[in-house]
Amino acid sequence: MIRVFVADAHPIIYKGIKAVFRNSTEIDIVGKGLHYRELYDFLNSKKVNIVLLELELPGFEGIHLLRELKELHPKVRFLIFSTLKEEVYAINSLKAGASGYLCKTNPQGRLREAILKISSGGVYITNDLAELIAFNQTGANPLSAIEKLSHREIQVLRLLINGRKNIEIALKLSISDKTVSTYRARLMKKLNAKNIIDLVRKTQDVDLDLY
Repeated sequence: MIRVFVADAHPIIYKGIKAVFRNSTEIDIVGKGLHYRELYDFLNSKKVNIVLLELELPGFEGIHLLRELKELHPKVRFLIFSTLKEEVYAINSLKAGASGYLCKTNPQGRLREAILKISSGGVYITNDLAELIAFNQTGANPLSAIEKLSHREIQVLRLLINGRKNIEIALKLSISDKTVSTYRARLMKKLNAKNIIDLVRKTQDVDLDLY
């Protein structure tokens, strides 16, 4: 049996997934976490094969925590199961160690398909994401532009592409929401990005942790 842990802030999501696999002979839903700390503690005490992780889980402050979890639990595989759009967050999630990305808007059957594929050692992405990745292979490398950014601009950029909202960035960096908006506009201009989706695409091949 594939032991699956559900990390999601909404109990109804866990109940729904539990009901879907109640009679499964392949997949066993072994627990839930409504906060990052509950996920962290469970992984330290129980055996888990796959974690279904909502990126907006309370306490999960940025995709960099996914990288840390993979370092602590290299045998555990993470399937991002989120409401956040894959064209914005999937590529960075995969780079951080996720084994797949699935939006909650997908048909129910795809969740089983994704869990089984990941359990067998594969990586699960939708056809739309595969096309996006292929498209971006031909994109220009923004490394030279990023090297010219200030330290604060890099901090804001890292938080933006990790899905943080302006107010969250302001609190994290102890600056005003208005200042974050200014940095955001400046980053869009310097990296020639039309929106956040475009910003993510242009930085997907750059390891911002090096800056």
